[in-house]
Amino acid sequence: MSRKLMAAVSTAVLLWAVPALADGELHIYNWGDYTNPKLIEKFEKQYNVKVTLDDYDSNETMLSKVRAGNSGYDIVVPSDYTVKIMIDEGLLEKTEPNAMPNGKNIDPRFLDIYWDSGRHYTAPWQFGTTTFEVNTDKFKGDIDTLAILFDPPDELKGQINMLDDVNTVMHAAERYAGVPRCGADKADLKKVNDVLMAAKPSWKTFSYDTITKITSGDVIVTQAWNGATYRARQKVPAIKYAYPKEGIEGWMDNVAVLKGAKNLENAKLFQDFIMAPENAALISEFAGYDNGIVGSHKFLPADFAASPELNPPAGAPAAEFVPPCPPEVVEIYNKIWTNLRK
Repeated sequence: MSRKLMAAVSTAVLLWAVPALADGELHIYNWGDYTNPKLIEKFEKQYNVKVTLDDYDSNETMLSKVRAGNSGYDIVVPSDYTVKIMIDEGLLEKTEPNAMPNGKNIDPRFLDIYWDSGRHYTAPWQFGTTTFEVNTDKFKGDIDTLAILFDPPDELKGQINMLDDVNTVMHAAERYAGVPRCGADKADLKKVNDVLMAAKPSWKTFSYDTITKITSGDVIVTQAWNGATYRARQKVPAIKYAYPKEGIEGWMDNVAVLKGAKNLENAKLFQDFIMAPENAALISEFAGYDNGIVGSHKFLPADFAASPELNPPAGAPAAEFVPPCPPEVVEIYNKIWTNLRK
């Protein structure tokens, strides 16, 4: 490292080391039921910043609003593949979270990731997996297979909720059909379409409200995220998260700052703030997922840190993080999805 570069780095570290005297506002756009009020209260008190929080139900909803311009938001929380899209489209500020004081706490597994290699734009929020959960008081069979969703036994037909999410549903069908994710081969896409159309009569609903769906008894099975399953299990102990042999979807949500954010410095403070282990633990404690910040588990309840939803059994497939599909594949996905949702 040259002396000039060392001096620049030292200056940057020194500037970050000075306690920030912030005030003003911060506008956050995040997934619904995903932000611990205690986290916001702590940030507001620490920095004298007034936070407003609005929510969305999908990456696509958020992305559409941001692309339209003048959203008024400073912070968004996109999932991995959406981060990649937003960086490629120039929608995010390059805030260098890895160089922030708390950037040292980022789990090394989540530094050189496909969606933001080196963490130049985003800080970790929560990460987990997506499969499905089953009320085992009502179904006693093997659940660790995607056949539960796509070729269910008679007692589960009409008792299944699917996520209203094109990518999650399509990738699950691809795993069940034994074809690659995002593949453009027409024969493979026909297999996926056939799997989906054959399964559709067995499904009751498409909804993101997985906790209500299964804890109310409306369904026996629902596609779900591992953290949401943990929360559901606190209400209904018989609920169990599946680790299907055909494969598991991995994902990570990330805190990003929008290009041209009015409250840029406060947004950067928030990125650094959530990478402190005790603050990352506040996020996990509320949302029910792991967070990608080293040292946070000691601030979490022991039963949560050791829960089966966060700790896959031996022999379970490794989680697969799927990059954005090529535009030509997305176009076909959308046609299949539109037909499926009729």
